[in-house]
Amino acid sequence: MADPIENLRLRLVDQVRGVFNDTSSGQKPVPPSDQALFERDSPIRTVHADLIGMMTGGIRGLLLQMLHPEALQGVLDHSNFREDMHGRLRRTARFIAITTFGHRDEAMKAIERVNRIHAKVGGTLPDGTPYDASNPRTLAWVHVAEAQSFLAGYLRHVRPDMPFAARDEYYRQFAVIARALGADPVPETVNEADAIFRELRTDLKTSPEAREVAQLVLNAKPQGTPPGMQAMIGAEAVAMLPDWTTRMLRLQRPILTALPARAATWGMGRTLRWAFKQNSDRSQN
Repeated sequence: MADPIENLRLRLVDQVRGVFNDTSSGQKPVPPSDQALFERDSPIRTVHADLIGMMTGGIRGLLLQMLHPEALQGVLDHSNFREDMHGRLRRTARFIAITTFGHRDEAMKAIERVNRIHAKVGGTLPDGTPYDASNPRTLAWVHVAEAQSFLAGYLRHVRPDMPFAARDEYYRQFAVIARALGADPVPETVNEADAIFRELRTDLKTSPEAREVAQLVLNAKPQGTPPGMQAMIGAEAVAMLPDWTTRMLRLQRPILTALPARAATWGMGRTLRWAFKQNSDRSQN
């Protein structure tokens, strides 16, 4: 006789995998490999294995990235994000999954594909300044915003007492991917990440376009996502942003809904870890 609890767990796993993989085209989750760029149970694989931490951190990172004029313009000029926000988020999640958990050969192929795409992406900013997606400083902002945000999501929702040595190791590991993508400067410790973040913050600007993208990201409803889940994840992402970011993007920091969103994401995180029988190192994508 079928176990109803086990059936529920399997249905939840299938639903989540459907959000992150294009199952209609036969795409399957990335299988974790012992020949990946990073060892099992290492900080980067532990952080990137947690869905709630990655989803809240991922949205936080996107909001920060869109404040960089060159990163924003590249999206505006060379992306169909307005028509396919889910597809863009899904491709980003898959790149993270492959480079973190996949076989090192597949990881390097994925990085090479992104580098080839970046080599073709360029144009001019509204003020006439030329830009290209291979600019090391722009890539550095994209990386540090992403790395800080993923780690922030993990600390907030999974392990606030993560040792500082493990946090530094997370940055050292993630630096391998960032350098392969051409980013410079790249942090290898928490202190370096904070310093680079402060330095590159001077490159940021607000704009109507940045605010538009922020609203699109926060209001996106990926196919297969349970009702209300995206709203609570978005609220948590905004709650993790620095105050100056919310002012630049004209975002309302959640007040009355802050505690319910925090509790809901905490509960959802526990449910997903149970569904995937997750300990510390399991790719859910």
